Amino acid sequence: MLDGFSLDQIRIFIAAADQGSFSAAGRKLRRAQSVVSQTVATLEAQLGVKLFDRTGRHPQLTPQGHALLADARAVVAGIDALKAKAKGLARGLEPELSIVVDVMYPIATLTETVTAFRDAFPSTPLRLHVEALGAVVQHVQSRVCQFGIMGTLPVVPPDCTRQPLPGVKLVIVAAPSHPLAGATEPIPSSELARHVQLVLTDRSTLTQGRDYGVIAQQTWRLADLGAKLAFLRAGLGWGLMPAWMVAEDLARGSLVPVTAQEASPGDIIMPMYAIHPTDEPLGPAGQWFVSYLNGS
Repeated sequence: MLDGFSLDQIRIFIAAADQGSFSAAGRKLRRAQSVVSQTVATLEAQLGVKLFDRTGRHPQLTPQGHALLADARAVVAGIDALKAKAKGLARGLEPELSIVVDVMYPIATLTETVTAFRDAFPSTPLRLHVEALGAVVQHVQSRVCQFGIMGTLPVVPPDCTRQPLPGVKLVIVAAPSHPLAGATEPIPSSELARHVQLVLTDRSTLTQGRDYGVIAQQTWRLADLGAKLAFLRAGLGWGLMPAWMVAEDLARGSLVPVTAQEASPGDIIMPMYAIHPTDEPLGPAGQWFVSYLNGS
């Protein structure tokens, strides 16, 4: 009980609101309708407000009920997070740390972190996958990996918890021989769209039918970032690349930056996140890894 309220009461209130009736909430929670109805009535008496209007065929949330529903959800989410964190702490040090990393993530930062991890956890084996787009999320959701470092896919699934990481700078590049390379002014999207765009794709089904950052009428799709880099160097198209991966090419002139009207140099930053299943919190090794990536 929390100041006279039980977590069970709050969960029943949320279920009744979500299911649209006390009977449907009872079926979901495997409780009798009478139990659901009585529990809600008791909660209303304790709160001193009516949560549902019962004058119609089905109970409808009152304005007070609507106002309190978000707080009820926050209470349940907080308790669930507390339980998940306690579960992770009770589990102790992971016997192995499995990570899937977005291909856009800076390899130098990853290498530095892994080197420090080896010194901090010498007896904990590391299993590392490198994927793109939805394949990162798929590895986490399928529990192949304990957590992922995600950037390319802009939406975090609702069953995952995310922690922000430093973003990754992206640049639009092309070969010196490419028609876009000779532009002296920022290029409008309509002009970029006239040329073949090299696009990173993935092996998962999570991004099927969806494109991110694609504006060209004709695209060549590659599942390997190294192949995309080689095609860019060969002048086969233009594309968006992580700045860390093309820094040497830009320095020696084998690639040149392409400035779009809609994005000034340095403005294209890809947010990065560490994600893990909400019901499987990170253990000590995983928490250490994420903290190191954040510079703490």
